[in-house]
Amino acid sequence: MSNERYSLIGTGGSPYSMKLRAIMRYRHISHNWIHRTTKNSDMVAHVKPNIIPMLRYPDEDQYRVDSTPLAYALEDRHPGYRSIIPDDPGHAFLSHLLEDMADEWLTKAMFHYRWYYDADIHYASHWIADDGFPEARGDMRDEVAKSYADRQIGRMPMVGCTPKNKPVIEDSFHRILTLMECHVSMHDFLFGTRPSLGDFGIFGQLKPLSTDPTPLAIMRAEAMKTESWVRQLDDASGIEGKWLNPEDDLPPATMGLLELTGEFYMPFLLANAAAAEKGEDTFSLTYANGSYSQATFNYQVKCLMELRRRFAELEGEAAIRTRAILQHTGCLSALLQ
Repeated sequence: MSNERYSLIGTGGSPYSMKLRAIMRYRHISHNWIHRTTKNSDMVAHVKPNIIPMLRYPDEDQYRVDSTPLAYALEDRHPGYRSIIPDDPGHAFLSHLLEDMADEWLTKAMFHYRWYYDADIHYASHWIADDGFPEARGDMRDEVAKSYADRQIGRMPMVGCTPKNKPVIEDSFHRILTLMECHVSMHDFLFGTRPSLGDFGIFGQLKPLSTDPTPLAIMRAEAMKTESWVRQLDDASGIEGKWLNPEDDLPPATMGLLELTGEFYMPFLLANAAAAEKGEDTFSLTYANGSYSQATFNYQVKCLMELRRRFAELEGEAAIRTRAILQHTGCLSALLQ
């Protein structure tokens, strides 16, 4: 394996692996894609936290994790060329906000559909068994698939994927598809004719959703163009484009996704942070289409703090424009507290 290339370890069923791989493909960053399997798990057993994707820099031995910090680290290591961060600081913040929403909210749809419906449980568990346990055959393959499915299904209440939360999760998924469908194409993205971090964040979650049977059927019935966009963005190494002029209006799809972020994600972050501050193990809130509850997560408190930090760093005209957009979309108040 060449020490002049990055090593990226992940799986096809991992939305964050798919996100980072697509970013590296788009940015022409040379890398080796390595499926994480039982054959190489000992190689990275020491990595903490032991999550995918894992990225090893050229001429280094250690692996790094967490797809969003890794995406920004690659920007620092390869500045300028085919950047996924919009030139305008305001658009860069909004792109980060949409990526964060995808990572922490849209991911609930990915997890819900995969482990709620029987067809998806059967398909995804065997797909993951095939990818991660290449030696499994026959009954062993079925046993591995069942073991993995049982473990993931057992985690569903912790991450909010419960029957009670089903209406909220599925409604937000359908609405995201509707918004994406009205705009995206091979050369149309959220902040111009080139993909941003926000595009890749949404792509990462839609990639497995466009593979598992139930959400795939939904996408083909309601958002076939979006399914094509996901397929195209998986390898956008040949796509060229420009960022939107900061003075121009954002596309209706981008504004709609920000409005959805203000409706669902920002109240979720605030409720989680309030519960964490009080030392409560769970929290709940009510949306227009139903109630929602789940376990409290410290990581999502960090997400809120990071969003506030980035917003506070905006200055001048970019800050004025972005504040107005956030006010209009219902995102602003959560960023000011």
